[in-house]
Amino acid sequence: MIPFLDLRAQYRSIGPELEEAVLAALRSCNYVVGEPVEAFEENFARFCGTNHAVAVSSGTSALHLALLAAGVEPGDEVITVPATFVATVAAILYAGGKPVFVDVDPVTWTMDPTQLEAAITPRTRAIMPVHLHGRLADMEAITAIARRHGIPVIEDAAQAHGAMRGRKAGGLGDIGCFSFYPGKNLGACGEGGAVTTDSAEIAARIRALRDWGQMGKYNHVMHGFNYRMDAIQGAALGVKLPRLAGWNAARRAIANAYDTGLDPSIGRAAGPFGADHVCHVYAILTDDRDTLQANLQNGGIATGIHYPRPVHLQPAYMNLGYRAGDFPVSEALATRMLSLPIYPELAGQDVRKVIEMVNLLAASRPVAALA
Repeated sequence: MIPFLDLRAQYRSIGPELEEAVLAALRSCNYVVGEPVEAFEENFARFCGTNHAVAVSSGTSALHLALLAAGVEPGDEVITVPATFVATVAAILYAGGKPVFVDVDPVTWTMDPTQLEAAITPRTRAIMPVHLHGRLADMEAITAIARRHGIPVIEDAAQAHGAMRGRKAGGLGDIGCFSFYPGKNLGACGEGGAVTTDSAEIAARIRALRDWGQMGKYNHVMHGFNYRMDAIQGAALGVKLPRLAGWNAARRAIANAYDTGLDPSIGRAAGPFGADHVCHVYAILTDDRDTLQANLQNGGIATGIHYPRPVHLQPAYMNLGYRAGDFPVSEALATRMLSLPIYPELAGQDVRKVIEMVNLLAASRPVAALA
């Protein structure tokens, strides 16, 4: 079986160094934040090209604190997309905000800037584009609109570690938010996240918010949270970060092999893939996803679905007031996307097998238009 993701292969390549770093963190008996986390923050900020990086307990924590640091208060509107994982929208609700959706572009699958300005109201407090599957959203257009209206931009870069167009993800807006869930391009050995920014004021606020609102021990200057990163995750990420650029390059090579090898009739994300896409996910489009997924599974190829239902149609979020048909591109993608195996250690012969099987099972079946 060709797995969809193989973390064991990554572990085999770095296991001894990873174990040494984690054991050192354990032996220090300084388990929360501490030197490994501080070192990772410094190195991750340098990697992203930002002045500051603040490590937190998860990608969701990063989004939540970024929204608070941007000044989102109860009743404020935050514009984002429904084609994302629910954490993007949950964080807005945690901050007391109201999620406002715009659809995604049918070519890039990220926020459609042509629909953004119409969604802005006097209550809009932040814009949160999502770099879906590792592809940067059109940040030039989005930030230009945001600047005209004086609205901060918060990047949901949970899938885009290292993606670059002029600057890297996390440095293209006012604040960047990352997840280090184990399956990400840069994954911890558990949960973790980070916020990046060039603003010393925002960084200081997030450092306080992640640690019960403290500025100095037992000096609680604001209502805060227990969102600190533990030292073990900082140690693990410190081992993995220097390898990230190479891992991203390997992912791009696989994605470009898929792009050139798959039959032209098979729908897929726009390629070829360059620096602005770190290929966290490689998805194709099919009008008969369940059958194709089952047939690939029977042929020894595991696949994934990201995500089977857009957020505005999830049962828990129906009270936001949207309905089927409101965002046709996001809805079409949700029912048609099938994610193929992609990870840095995926062997060339396995890539070729995936291409062969997908072409055999899915070629010459044109996908209906997305919108």
